[in-house]
Amino acid sequence: MKRREPISHIMTKNVATVQVSDDLHDVIDLVKKNHIRHVPVLEGHDVVGIISSTDINRLTFSSLFENQEGADEAILEMLSISQVMTQKPRTVEAALSIKEVAEILASEEYHALPVIENGQLVGIVTTTDVIKYLLEQY
Repeated sequence: MKRREPISHIMTKNVATVQVSDDLHDVIDLVKKNHIRHVPVLEGHDVVGIISSTDINRLTFSSLFENQEGADEAILEMLSISQVMTQKPRTVEAALSIKEVAEILASEEYHALPVIENGQLVGIVTTTDVIKYLLEQY
């Protein structure tokens, strides 16, 4: 195992994002279309939040009760991305080691961290990325 391998080696580089001014439907479409669970929220080029599929699922009832699609739609129309997202998410620099990021994920109980370089989003790393890396080592 390479002790100082940077997180940039295992992060997802082509990150699906939304702008804070977008509609919640845009997040839902991205999550479904790309089979992802975390979407960084940008304001211009700055990371201002992150929204997860869990955040979206907390808003909807159709998976729990029959014939509740109308209620889901009403909720999605009433709320904005900024009201649902985690604001000012923890980010990590692309040069941090995989070990350092794994320690952050474990100790701070995050499941995904936007990766930045020179203040710009360059990727996202998830607990799944770290687990896959560890499995490759054995």
